[in-house]
Amino acid sequence: MDAAREQQQQTRVNDEEPDLQRNASSTNRWRFPKLIHYKWWLRVILCIFFLLVGQTAATLLGRLYYDKGGNSKWMATFVQSAGFPILLPLLFFFSSSTKSENISTASSFTTKPKLSTLLLLYAAFGLLLVGDNMMYSYGLLYLPVSTYSLLCATQLAFNAFFSYFLNSQKFTSFILNSLVLLTISASLLAVNADSENTTGISRGKYVIGFLCTLGASATYSLYLSLLQLSFEKVIKRETFSVVLDMQIYPSFVATCGCVVGLFASGEWKGLSKEMKEFEQGRVSYLMTLIWTAVTRQISSVGLLGLIFEVSSLFSNVISTLALPIIPIFAVIFFHDKMQGVKVIAMLLAIWGFVSYIYQHYLDDSKSEANKSKSNQVSGAAIEI
Repeated sequence: MDAAREQQQQTRVNDEEPDLQRNASSTNRWRFPKLIHYKWWLRVILCIFFLLVGQTAATLLGRLYYDKGGNSKWMATFVQSAGFPILLPLLFFFSSSTKSENISTASSFTTKPKLSTLLLLYAAFGLLLVGDNMMYSYGLLYLPVSTYSLLCATQLAFNAFFSYFLNSQKFTSFILNSLVLLTISASLLAVNADSENTTGISRGKYVIGFLCTLGASATYSLYLSLLQLSFEKVIKRETFSVVLDMQIYPSFVATCGCVVGLFASGEWKGLSKEMKEFEQGRVSYLMTLIWTAVTRQISSVGLLGLIFEVSSLFSNVISTLALPIIPIFAVIFFHDKMQGVKVIAMLLAIWGFVSYIYQHYLDDSKSEANKSKSNQVSGAAIEI
């Protein structure tokens, strides 16, 4: 009888242990909400830094490639995704830490998506990136960097549109104001095409670059909204290794697609000549391509991290923050002209960015107030 009683007591303890762990976890979250909030902001700030630095450097290096003698559009597209191997050590580290955490937590019982579903997801995103990166390559080839970067601000308007239908994003007066301002900004650049210094590029090619950049912005916005939808509906896991997975595997597919395009188009035959004739030498040619690939991956990790931590629309807003940075560097390094219309377009784009940021501030303040009330109620219940 004693043995049976001890067995029953042990069974009861084992059954209650997960509940105790959950109660302790919720109690710790109640006791240290500010610490958890600060950690979240630290991750967000780090992602913002990666995104801004990576995007600015990658755009300037991409323009440098064309200005100094590069002319292969497939090579310019290739380097936008080919840097994914540098993320493999991070993937190994975070995957190992996630597995060790899952052994002692209930998250190990989370249903994982089927491998076939993930492979289909990676392939679809990878092919979408190939087309998107190719359009961006045409945009950089035919447009000045300042014009190109300002047109990329339309991503915010496109992303708000897709987020409304795919991610249940609500429109407010500030968001609508942001979209209108960005639309006007892009329209000013369009009507200013005749007076734009396009360094000998014909009007036809300028229009191609303009339309390709707009198309790339729309495609990338769709890509971001679909990524957020995949995190919420398909993957359903909250680990940084998942973010890295969604960067590495689609990039691998995109890189393979670019290799096929490079050989199918015949551009690979002129790469050796292109390297020899590059104005700053072979080493500079290789370093330009390598660092373009590296900075593009840094930018993508920051972007995906913001999607994971906040939303696809917020990540696009932070991407728009590079607007006043890239044109300034373009004037310094590539001698782009900052004409009056372009300055007005930049100010309107920045105004649109600030408008959305203020809306996010209001949403965050409201969310924090609701959490505070919820924590107070939970704390009173625990004390009782």
